[in-house]
Amino acid sequence: MEVVRPAWAEASDLLRDYYDTEWGVPVTDERGLFERISLEAFQAGLSWATILAKRPAFRAAFADFDPDAVAAFGDAQIEELLQDAAIVRNARKIRATVTNARATVALRGRHGPGTGLAEFVWSFRPARTPLPQHAEDVPTTSPESVALSKALKKEGFVFVGPTTMFALMEAIGIVDTHLVGTHRRGCSGLWDEHGEKAGDPW
Repeated sequence: MEVVRPAWAEASDLLRDYYDTEWGVPVTDERGLFERISLEAFQAGLSWATILAKRPAFRAAFADFDPDAVAAFGDAQIEELLQDAAIVRNARKIRATVTNARATVALRGRHGPGTGLAEFVWSFRPARTPLPQHAEDVPTTSPESVALSKALKKEGFVFVGPTTMFALMEAIGIVDTHLVGTHRRGCSGLWDEHGEKAGDPW
């Protein structure tokens, strides 16, 4: 298969490795979903390269994105984070991460036994995924990302706009926007060559 990456993934070795090994691979656990939602929020207005380079520091600062631990953060811990030069020191985004941790904890079981953030987010997986032939064919939002954004806001989440949620859906394999015929197309194992569902993430 042809090795073709989007321009952002060719910008550095770190981004190339992320694209080739992680981007588009299903994430189905609560901590993993909470981390991705948090990092997507921090990326708003910044480059993904900046966030990815700081991911180890973010993990250290936010208790490895354990929702229960972050949900318990108080004003003193938030103030410490605002002084942490290793992460993005944006007060709104830091407070949003704590808010979203509390929303993640509150979401558990709310929609039935065994439901939580992962099940909730994956319930917005579409029946079909895009089939982009060229970079300009890749969408930046979808009806499902709009619906997911609205649903998460209703559950108390913040910094979860439709474009941010579409980026999340791409990153965790809910949709596959790798170009058709390229080396990473189909890496999630969840779609056939016609863009139809072909597997279950669970």
